[in-house]
Amino acid sequence: MFDTLSDRLSATFKNLRGKGRLSEADIDATAREIRIALLEADVALPVVRAFIANVKERARGVEVSQALNPAQQVVKIVNEELVSILGGETRRLRFAKTAPTVIMLAGLQGAGKTTLAGKLGLWLKGQGHSPLLVACDLQRPNAVNQLSVVAERAGVAVYAPEPGNGVGDPVKVAKDSIEFAKAKVHDIVIVDTAGRLGIDQELMRQAADIRDAVSPDEILFVVDAMIGQDAVNTAEAFRDGVGFDGVVLSKLDGDARGGAALSIAHVTGKQVMFASNGEKLEDFDAFHPDRMASRILDMGDLLTLIEQAEKTFSQEEAAKMASKLQSSKGGKDFTLDDFLAQMEQVRKMGSISKLLGMLPGMGQIKDQINNIDERDIDRTAAIIKSMTPKERAEPTLINGSRRARIAKGSGVEVSAVKSLVERFFEARKMMSKMAQGGGMPGMPGMPGMGGGPGRQKKQVKQAKGKRKSGNPMKRKAEEAAAAERREQAGQGGAFGLPAQEDKNFELPDEFKKFM
Repeated sequence: MFDTLSDRLSATFKNLRGKGRLSEADIDATAREIRIALLEADVALPVVRAFIANVKERARGVEVSQALNPAQQVVKIVNEELVSILGGETRRLRFAKTAPTVIMLAGLQGAGKTTLAGKLGLWLKGQGHSPLLVACDLQRPNAVNQLSVVAERAGVAVYAPEPGNGVGDPVKVAKDSIEFAKAKVHDIVIVDTAGRLGIDQELMRQAADIRDAVSPDEILFVVDAMIGQDAVNTAEAFRDGVGFDGVVLSKLDGDARGGAALSIAHVTGKQVMFASNGEKLEDFDAFHPDRMASRILDMGDLLTLIEQAEKTFSQEEAAKMASKLQSSKGGKDFTLDDFLAQMEQVRKMGSISKLLGMLPGMGQIKDQINNIDERDIDRTAAIIKSMTPKERAEPTLINGSRRARIAKGSGVEVSAVKSLVERFFEARKMMSKMAQGGGMPGMPGMPGMGGGPGRQKKQVKQAKGKRKSGNPMKRKAEEAAAAERREQAGQGGAFGLPAQEDKNFELPDEFKKFM
């Protein structure tokens, strides 16, 4: 979503590199480019004005003029101001002192509230809670049925006593759900309300009635991140009519310009708390302003990547793999079965393109990342699964006839099987070398990266003296030239200055002030 904005900002900062100091013209030009980038990203005009004013004021200040690298200092300022307009610190859910905690979802029709209710339920379940989804959207056709399906996929409970499709009282359903949650020991109730088209007074009043009936601890306003500036206007109207405590951005993986996401926290004064960035129920997490700002500026998001890895990878399995690679056999205990298991673990973390996008500097190869074929992992898995257990344990057994059989079984060319086996041997060799502290193959040892200590140091050969010519006439000429050079050197001091016996010598004026 923020690709266009990231590209424009990266191009702007590239012009600052290599400058020892920034002039007023440099700051104005940079501010103008950032302003254009933000306006093109559909960021609200008041937000752009406030952002640019803060950046220019700080860029002209002491923190840039006295910095060793002014360009990097400007990037730091822009990053901090981006974090500020995105809401500052990460906002966490408030839980009730006595269960259940009631969370009410509201927003426009089509914003993705019902699906998001399932995502939030799954996320809370992963945090150790027992959520209950409540179907209070009795207006939209099949909304109740959709919530039931989503709840089943998420593995959470649902309360849907009314069929919906215009039948039933949503206020009564919401009120009854609290008693149901207490009876069934659910500590969180997520109320899915009816969406509205624009500013619908009747549905706005219904949302206010549900709010008064259940007294929610959190009212979350769900915003379609692709809707643009209209999302900000609707959020303001809903804030004034019903009120809300936080914002949830849905469809953050879309290709819209993303201005609403940058504007809404600043304009409404309510922070973005969660973001949905995919179609799967797992594509949902807490919104971190600092991490989002880093992504926009192509600095990566390593913290989120680490968190996803910790959720997916088993510590026990990781230790087991590491011991295989560190074994005295040079990693030969690491088999194709292990390789397949590791690959499937990475696949569980999500799209390879998204994972690579979280690494710093990946914006420079964005096109290559977007062109990655996710099905390559499936093809690799099919090739490995077409092998016998013995072939997976000892890939050296795979000869021409075995390659042909494996290729036929996995539906690929023979060359693909050969290429996979060769790449596996190379990867195993590299991983084994790194695991044993040998650093990257073909690279010198670096501190903290292995390859330094442990390697046998090459003995430094002592330099031989200058050889003398075997020709007597030539040797005599060389000795005479050497004597002449020594005599000339004796007539001058260091750095070509006259020798000390020259009493009339005086230092130049520019050196006298240092004496």
